[in-house]
Amino acid sequence: MNVRTAQELALPVGVTLDRFIMHSQSAFPYATGELSQLLRDIALAGKIINREINRAGLVDIAGANGTENVQGENQQKLDIVANIRFIRALKNGGEVCAILSEEDEDIIHTGNNHGKYVVAMDPLDGSSNIDVNVSIGTIFSIYRRVTLISEPASMADFLQGGRKQIAAGYILYGSSTMLVYSTGDGVNGFTYDHSLGEFILSHKNICSPAHGNIYSVNEGHYNSYPPFVKNYISHCKSKSYSGRYIGSLVGDFHRNLLKGGVYLYPSTKTDPKGKLRLLYECYPLAFIAEKSGGKASDGFGNILDIIPDSFHQRSPIYIGSAEMVKDVIKL
Repeated sequence: MNVRTAQELALPVGVTLDRFIMHSQSAFPYATGELSQLLRDIALAGKIINREINRAGLVDIAGANGTENVQGENQQKLDIVANIRFIRALKNGGEVCAILSEEDEDIIHTGNNHGKYVVAMDPLDGSSNIDVNVSIGTIFSIYRRVTLISEPASMADFLQGGRKQIAAGYILYGSSTMLVYSTGDGVNGFTYDHSLGEFILSHKNICSPAHGNIYSVNEGHYNSYPPFVKNYISHCKSKSYSGRYIGSLVGDFHRNLLKGGVYLYPSTKTDPKGKLRLLYECYPLAFIAEKSGGKASDGFGNILDIIPDSFHQRSPIYIGSAEMVKDVIKL
């Protein structure tokens, strides 16, 4: 039997999220401590959702709820649970004056009108995969409000555009639970240690490979894709690239971020404007991609340069390794 020495048992566990935030605060665009607390609130909600997901099959919170959200999509029970948990955490934290969620049509006012930030989020992306134990995730985007402090937040606070994000990230609930985020100065990943109840820095300064050999697209919709997308898929096959598609946006994006690859969600005949939501799916992942050296495009220009005109606006997206996204756009 391999007996570990006392020295080995006493090795440091690593840098916790709280400690990392504290030491990195001087690099934040707004080093006030409030953004730090907001990130901690998101991490806390992530821990709670991680617990709910892990026991979903035991307490009957897996499966469909029998209702639809504002997008017209069937809600899963955990969609509703995740939405409630994140809203509650952000309200109690006190730093957020308003929230925009995929699950709600209008702005959710927290009552904290002195809060300096607003958050746009998809509380549980890929929730249709819950029943089959496939990775799912939370996506979030943080803005500094533009309306007057003490006044209720308005549409203008959320429609600033992707370049105005001051932080963004995602939580991946899979074989391990990871929080990946950026405040504009690099991208860092933290893995949840269940025994400590802490997120531990595991992926420091993530740099996405400039090229890769993975393409992620739902080929079941091939006949509905624009010609240039079909041409790119043929190009990938001619290069013997690996087709990898989970059907969970966060899971597919995370794999390509680390290994190198491109994720495609084009427009189709039934969804000519694309299907992914700009504010709380495309913007935050494009922010992470760009800060790690990757790219994100709608096929015409940079995702972050699109000026939004509605809360639940949709967009096509081609995101991942910089050279692979360039190859898509060339076609």
